[in-house]
Amino acid sequence: MLVYIQQMRNNDRSSLGLAVGPKTPGFTAIGIFLFFGAIMASLAATTLLWRGTALDRLWALNPIAYKQLVPLGRTVGILFLLLGAALTTAGIGWFRRRLWGWILAVVIIATQVLEDVVNCVRGDWLRGGTGVIIAGALLLFLLQPKIRAAFA
Repeated sequence: MLVYIQQMRNNDRSSLGLAVGPKTPGFTAIGIFLFFGAIMASLAATTLLWRGTALDRLWALNPIAYKQLVPLGRTVGILFLLLGAALTTAGIGWFRRRLWGWILAVVIIATQVLEDVVNCVRGDWLRGGTGVIIAGALLLFLLQPKIRAAFA
């Protein structure tokens, strides 16, 4: 009887589009990371597209990036909006355990690794090296067979 109840719960969850199956350590953290990235990219887009708002104060956390991005204007703001949309989509796919969600997460993190390698080549060893280590560890986590197997 208990097995039947568990199967019914799983069927109810899957009909709602929710993930079914055992969770591995770090699975939820990756999904939260994707949504956090989406929020940050959207905030950056908002401040670059509509300057002069109260949100501009957030750039005090990274004034160097602001000085580099402001001259690029609306183009970069739109790209940040697209990044936010991609991260949101990846997060939704991740928590629903869709293969496309996993693929999108892998592509986004692999792109970040590549960008960090470029930073190292350009001489920004501290930021690039730190990024390679962190993003590389995330990418290795995503590429584990047990993580990949969680996606239909």
